[in-house]
Amino acid sequence: MNTLNSKRALDATDARILLALVTEPRATVVALAERLGLSRNTVQARLARMERSGALGSFERRITPDALGYPLTAFVTARVNQHRLAEVSQALTGIAEVVEVFGLSGETDLLVRVVAADAEDLYRIAGQILAIPDVERTTTALAMRELVPHRLTPLLRRAAMDGSRQQEDETP
Repeated sequence: MNTLNSKRALDATDARILLALVTEPRATVVALAERLGLSRNTVQARLARMERSGALGSFERRITPDALGYPLTAFVTARVNQHRLAEVSQALTGIAEVVEVFGLSGETDLLVRVVAADAEDLYRIAGQILAIPDVERTTTALAMRELVPHRLTPLLRRAAMDGSRQQEDETP
């Protein structure tokens, strides 16, 4: 399970490797090593460590729901019985159209990202969520347009630059 707290921050070299992969996702380890001026073993070991640690997400994140026939995205907030949060979360994994679930602080307990084929399908999915035992209340908001797509490149650039600044500071 992915938590919101990072176990270990990536260093500047890791960030440079990831930035290169953002630019050229199908690059081989050898090509990455040549491009970055690193040894093949260094790149291979760092990629393997990032995979093991969970720093690299699944390939499935790159697939768009629209390509699978689900052009609508909606966000369902849910208030649930706090003592049954694990059971509700588990039940949500049984709904194929639920693509992400976040635990929240505040008035609502869960933020559920769902995809749907059309409005009728979204109505069905929202009903499935509300029918889960211990879901007390839901509110559904249809995403009209994605204004800023999922992105980490600015943070990777910052991490890569922070590392180069750090190296400059360490130079005698």
